[in-house]
Amino acid sequence: MRWAGGIGAAVFLVFGAWAFADPESFFDQVATFEPYNQHFIQDIGAFQIGLGAVLLMALLVPGQDVLAVALLGTGAGAAVHVVSHIIGRDLGGRPESDIPMFVALTLLLVIPGALRWRATEAARRSR
Repeated sequence: MRWAGGIGAAVFLVFGAWAFADPESFFDQVATFEPYNQHFIQDIGAFQIGLGAVLLMALLVPGQDVLAVALLGTGAGAAVHVVSHIIGRDLGGRPESDIPMFVALTLLLVIPGALRWRATEAARRSR
């Protein structure tokens, strides 16, 4: 099962990073669904990065609490999503409200995830 998780993590992270970093190339080579939309493709990349992060953390620390892994992995995707909205703030949406809302969501995921991860690690060390 670990090999499946590793392949999944690699595919999500590579394609997610590609879509996020070079959305036009990703569109031309992979996602040829008209019309081209830079922001949408970067968002797709952000969410793929989050999925890859969940799988990667689960593989690298197999004894870690699943909720901590889920919170931090989705938090990583949410953080990249914030960056997507900052990069594309001139492409539409409502940056003045969207960006703060997505930052709040990121913090809502990452802070409890980090606290739970830390607590789980402390409990494992004390055994």
